[in-house]
Amino acid sequence: MPMFADFLKRLVEPGPQTLPDADARLALTALLVRVARADETYDESERQRIDRINVARYGLSPFEAAKLRSEGEQLEAEAPDTVRFTRAIKDAVDYDHRIGVIEALWQVVLADGVRDAEEDALLRLVSNLLGINDRDSALARQRVERGS
Repeated sequence: MPMFADFLKRLVEPGPQTLPDADARLALTALLVRVARADETYDESERQRIDRINVARYGLSPFEAAKLRSEGEQLEAEAPDTVRFTRAIKDAVDYDHRIGVIEALWQVVLADGVRDAEEDALLRLVSNLLGINDRDSALARQRVERGS
């Protein structure tokens, strides 16, 4: 049985409750990993960026952030298709946190210095599925590009 089967079942079952903080962190980290892997390249700069995001967002130590990323990588590998997975996160995480996720996703996409067409397309899809409008997603990208 996959390691995260129960977690995924709770996440995607009808009418999910708001996720406890630790579960939300794991789900959002898995989403960061999914976007990082979208261009078929998942390199050290992207892994380091995910770790830095989790240190900054959640006040984790570097060790804790690396552990969370590792768990996120495992969850991402077991997670259902992006549509179901992202919609489940939308239902379980409030709007302000989802905006923060879009910023974090843009940080990962831009970590290698290249805006890849596949990553752009996935970001548009994920933003839409998270209920984030194009304007808010563009503003999030601009904040990341400015480094603010």
